[in-house]
Amino acid sequence: MPISIFSSRTGRMAWVLAALVTAGCAAPGPEHPPLVTTTAAMLGLGAADTTVVPTQWWQGLGDAQLNQLMAQALQGHPSLAAARARLARAQALADVSRSTDGPHASLGADATRQHYSAHGLVPAPIAGNTWNSANLQATVGWSPDFFDRNATELAAALGQARAAQADAAAATQVLAAQVGRSYIALARWLAQQAVAEQTLVQRQALWDLTRQRVAAGLDSQVDATQAQAALTEAQSQQEVLQEQITLARRQIAVLCAQAPDAQSALTPRLEHLTLEPVPDTLGADLLGRRADVVAARWRVEAATQGVALARTDFYPDIHLGAFIGLNALGLNHLLSTGARQMGVTPALRLPLFDGERLRAQLGSRQAELDAAIAQYNGAVLESVKQAGDAIASAQSLARQHSLQAQASAQAQTSYRLAAQRHQAGLSNTLALLHSESQVLAQRRLAVDVRARQLDTQIVLMQALGGGWHDDTAPLTTATR
Repeated sequence: MPISIFSSRTGRMAWVLAALVTAGCAAPGPEHPPLVTTTAAMLGLGAADTTVVPTQWWQGLGDAQLNQLMAQALQGHPSLAAARARLARAQALADVSRSTDGPHASLGADATRQHYSAHGLVPAPIAGNTWNSANLQATVGWSPDFFDRNATELAAALGQARAAQADAAAATQVLAAQVGRSYIALARWLAQQAVAEQTLVQRQALWDLTRQRVAAGLDSQVDATQAQAALTEAQSQQEVLQEQITLARRQIAVLCAQAPDAQSALTPRLEHLTLEPVPDTLGADLLGRRADVVAARWRVEAATQGVALARTDFYPDIHLGAFIGLNALGLNHLLSTGARQMGVTPALRLPLFDGERLRAQLGSRQAELDAAIAQYNGAVLESVKQAGDAIASAQSLARQHSLQAQASAQAQTSYRLAAQRHQAGLSNTLALLHSESQVLAQRRLAVDVRARQLDTQIVLMQALGGGWHDDTAPLTTATR
């Protein structure tokens, strides 16, 4: 009977204590609904498409020289090293959060030699003399995670670590696209330079012929001025192209973590690069392929856990501690039985009059969550736009290529007929040179269309995720 009475009283006391604890805690205020997250359905994305982007998509271009440059860039560029360092830091912070869950123990030892004042608070025989004192103590502590504070903090830290891991993958994709696009740009300028050399020869012949005709009284000085201006323009174009070639080579070298002039002899060719087929539509799985979108999604998760963590600050904080050790005045007494000391240090902390600060802190975390959701929505919209734009451009360029090929064939036919008339004596050399101008113009257009097709293919590969597969979920702690 006494046991039941004791139990009843203990239960009532526990309920009273719980009621007092709950009443003593500050209130978090009204609920704040976060922003709406953009989904694939909102953007009209269909079912998952069957387009498979290989991890090393640049190998599909069929250029061994580009493959070698890409390997050098992905191995040694400083931007990737910085991304890996940010990932290691985020993983280490996750380890710090993980270490807060569970008991903690420490062992401390110290010794002091002190001369005590004869007129201080310490009485004789210590006062006025020099004494040695020592302390040897073991301490253990534990904060029970009744309100999931430690688990929430760890989840927030892991969210940031997973976002950093996705950021590192996104940095790899950006660098690969930069190398590929710079390589194609260099091939374009080199191809345009070859056409410009033919144009310069044609403009020089036109200028020489015009001067002869002016001297013979067949053409006016206006014709001579026009021919000279065309020649000067061709020479200027040569200089412009040479500048672009030099800058492109230097950019490629730096992207490959080399000295700026290390690739001064690099000569890629557009005709050595292969075009891949283009998908017609975008699937809903696009959002899971993009490392930047996944990174933004993990930041939303981390911010969500941050809001939950801020809410736990409104709850009581309980800490259980204990210590045992030796303390003595005089080293000869340190190991004696009387030098023992021990105790327990339970602690309960309630946020009684801290509600305003905690509500402000919670409001800040809620604003961070809204900002993270807004950034995620922006990343989703931009990713869908990039991929859709790349598909639209690739399809349009395919049609442009077909039309330009027809125009080039017609210009070539016209030039061939002009050459036949010239050989038959039915037209002069001037007419033949003017006909050649159309052929050269179509060659320049052909180079531009081909280069744009290849460049758009790289943009599309990057927009579709660059062959990345989401591997962020298994991340737990740093690699030791």
